[in-house]
Order: sequence, then structure tokens, then C-alpha cells
Amino acid sequence: MTVDEQNQLINTVAPALRALLAQDGRLGLVRFSESANVEQSSLALELAPEASAQQIIESLAASIQAVRVPLKSVGIKNLGVFSIVEDYIRPGRVGGMVALVTGGAQGVGLGIAQDLAEQGAYLALADINEHGARSAAQRLCKIHGPDWAKGLAIDVTDSESVGRAIDQTVRAYGGLDILISNAGVLKAESVKTQAAKDFELVTAVNYKGYFLCVQKAAAILAVQHLAKPDYMSDIIQINSKSGLVGSKCNSAYAGSKFGGIGLTQSFALELLCDGIKVNSICPGNFLDSPLWSDPQNGLFAQYLRIGKVPGAKTVQDVRKAYEAMVPMGRGCDVSDIMKAVYYLIEQKYETGQAIAVTGGQIMLR
Repeated sequence: MTVDEQNQLINTVAPALRALLAQDGRLGLVRFSESANVEQSSLALELAPEASAQQIIESLAASIQAVRVPLKSVGIKNLGVFSIVEDYIRPGRVGGMVALVTGGAQGVGLGIAQDLAEQGAYLALADINEHGARSAAQRLCKIHGPDWAKGLAIDVTDSESVGRAIDQTVRAYGGLDILISNAGVLKAESVKTQAAKDFELVTAVNYKGYFLCVQKAAAILAVQHLAKPDYMSDIIQINSKSGLVGSKCNSAYAGSKFGGIGLTQSFALELLCDGIKVNSICPGNFLDSPLWSDPQNGLFAQYLRIGKVPGAKTVQDVRKAYEAMVPMGRGCDVSDIMKAVYYLIEQKYETGQAIAVTGGQIMLR
């Protein structure tokens, strides 16, 4: 069996087991080990690498039904052992669910991950800053328990890197319920002077990166729906108010975010047959986040340098100007975003939407 065939089989068996072992409407939690002894498993099977997902699901379902002892593990010959985690559901709005958050090492992404963990979700924090992602995951494990979170390296612009992060998530938890596509960059500059490489970087991370993450995650989510047709999963893109209205001297970012909403609507139409809801959240400005407040590269400093706010002499002048644009008088924060996140997860009758969370700065019509 080739490495690709092994990965494909793991990425079919694990999510199928999660769905077949669902409890109280929540999918199971499964951990894969390549080194464990298959013969000591509660159930040992042999599956052909070329078998379809439907064939694998049917074989697993029939074998599980025939087992007369509590199922603690499933061994697949020439592959490894899938261990069934007991008592995995914790209190909370997403108790027992598995969430992957890109850009999860710091800032808004980390804030989203922390809130999801507090509400009972298991977390894969994926970031190009691998050390930061691992450190953040370790902190979550100290708070919530061993193996609660996993830090992963990801470059969302690279298909193989995204695939590895998805593979590692499946091995750690068995699959995925929630993808938060949050990784993003911003390079503010006039269209007259912006370097092509900066435009390309913003587009690659914010637009192509979203596409690649959805492409890789959708295959896992589809298997779970195939094994449990009433199961629905969620892909949520953290977009921006700049995906709803243009942004002066910020065309690369706004263009990538406008494009992201087009992807969301298109993905929503295509993936609903796999039980996948796809939505975007368009926050207002996170004025207290490092993205804005970093003294060297934050947006306050960038906007001051390029003269985006007429008459501004200091970064504080820039901040006051942006606060004044918001009817509610303040920037957005993670708690504002999380209300929209939980709404989208809990509302089964919503897909393809771009939800503005801007304190009234953007009013849709």
C-alpha cells in the first residue's frame, strides 16, 4: 500500500467511524495509531485500498453491528488502529465537536479557538507560525485537559501543507466538524505604488488559501455525511467589512475579501449535498488586535505612513478617526464574532451568507 493510499484510507475510515459511533447527535472521537497492535483491537478488519467510501462505510457498519463486546478500537490490517475515545462530550455549545482554526496561533484566530475550547470543542490550531500554534495548543491543554488541542504547521497557500494539516487533524481526532478559515494578511498601499509581490501575497493567503482549505476539508466532511446523512458540518470564513465595501489604499485586501464572499456563495451551492454549510462573517475593525495596534507594522502605523487619514499626525489620530466611523463607538472584538459563529453552527437553515458584525459601520441593503 502506497503512502497516498494509506492516507486516503485513514481519511475515510476515521471520519466514517466518527459518524457511525455518534452519540446524542455528536460524532465520535477517534485517535489513529500506526504502531498499535491490530490483533489486539476489539474489531480487526482488512480493507482494500481501492474500496470506495460507501463500501468502507458499509463494511464498518456491518462489522460494528456484529461485535458483541464494547467497541474500544478498530484495527485495519496493514494500516493501524483507530481507538475510540469514551466520555468525550463536554458541556458547551460545541461540546465534543472538532474545530480546525487557521491563523490560530495569535490574535483573532487564537481568540476564536479559546472560546470554542471553553464551549467544549477539541481544537486544531494551524498557523504558519508553528511554534506559536504549538505553544497556544499546550496552554489550552493545561486548561482543558490532555490532547484537547493540537498545534499544527500550515501554509494556506500551499496545497500539500494544507493537506498535511488536515491529515494530522484526522489522526488526532478522527475528523472535523468546524473549519474556521481565518488566516489572512493585509498590505495597505496605493494601487499606484503597491509592489506586485505584495498584491500577490495578499491574494494568495486570503483568497487562494481559503479555497485550498475548503478543498481539503470538504472531502473529510463529505465522508461523515455519507455515513450519517442527517449530519451537517460548518465552514466559516472570517472575512471583513472590506469584503462588503471598497477600502481606499487597500485594494489588494478588499479585492481578496470580495472574492472570498464569491467563493463562499459558490461553495455553499456546491457542498450542501454533502451536508456542509458555508458562510462568511464580515467583522468590523479589531482596533485592539496586533493587526491594528502593532507599533511597527500595525494598520494604525501603516495608515499613518501612507496618509490614508487626512490630517492625522499620530497613530492615536488614526485610531480616533476609525472609532468615529462606528455608530457604536468602538472596534469589534472576539466576543462579537463568536456570537455570529455560534449562530451559524446552530442555525441549520443558513448557508452562503456574509454576516456583517460591524457595530453599524456597514448596513446592508
